[in-house]
Amino acid sequence: MTTEASLAYAEQYRPEDEHLRAARANAESVGVVPVLPGARAALTFLAGAAGARNIAEIGTGTGVSGLALLRGMAPDGVLTSVDREAENQRLAREVFLAAGIAPTRFRLITGSALDVLPRLNDGGYDLVFCDGDKVEYGEYLDEALRLTRPGGFIVFDNALWHDRVADPAQRDPSTLAVRELLERVAADEELSSLLLPLGDGLLVVQKPA
Repeated sequence: MTTEASLAYAEQYRPEDEHLRAARANAESVGVVPVLPGARAALTFLAGAAGARNIAEIGTGTGVSGLALLRGMAPDGVLTSVDREAENQRLAREVFLAAGIAPTRFRLITGSALDVLPRLNDGGYDLVFCDGDKVEYGEYLDEALRLTRPGGFIVFDNALWHDRVADPAQRDPSTLAVRELLERVAADEELSSLLLPLGDGLLVVQKPA
């Protein structure tokens, strides 16, 4: 069994630079909870493993996960990121530009994910990252399966939801929604999936090729 010390070591295995630290400071200032360092490192790795040229993100926040994805994808790859809060996206844009990301490489759309996602192209994305309203996770999976190309990845943050998912006594709407997502994915024999205990948990799903 992995100890807390080992989990903490894994979480900090890939250190963060000044741009990621700035994005985290912005997140704290506006009350946004970004992906934790271990999950951030995994996103960069997965974007690279997918050879991603197009990624869709639900939940821009202040740019921690977006910068991680941009750094892992192809040099000319484009990130399309959706968030309800325009101010958060303004801060994310500043971080991306300061980190040397060309403005042509990201498209920030302000609005509700379930309003925006239906307007995106079927099969047009190598990876879809979901970090929005937990109650909507099941609907995000429906949209992501449509948006992702065959063989592409769908990734959900907060898949352990602050240790609540593993505790059957926890039955609030967000916990139930995340738990139901995990059960649905595990029961689907066509989907390859992996639950990583990095950050607050990452569920990685691969669409059939």
